[in-house]
Amino acid sequence: MRLRMRGEATVLLFASAKFSVGTGRLRWPLAPAGVTARALVRALGVSYPKLRPTLRVSRFVLNGKYLSNLATRVRPGDEFAVHPPYGGG
Repeated sequence: MRLRMRGEATVLLFASAKFSVGTGRLRWPLAPAGVTARALVRALGVSYPKLRPTLRVSRFVLNGKYLSNLATRVRPGDEFAVHPPYGGG
């Protein structure tokens, strides 16, 4: 029997996303092939229902680059960030 190794991605949460979850960093288990960013966002919303409204209006960053396509795969070792709208002044 062949064992499938699992890994983790780091999920970073900022502003209201961090407040909704209660932490700014999650370790998210992934299969070696990873998942699409869209599937990861859905899973985050299922695991953290208070985060759902924020996810609908957030932008996502994978390894330092903003995603324009949520079909992009997130793999073990990646860093995935949730950036909700925020302002400063």
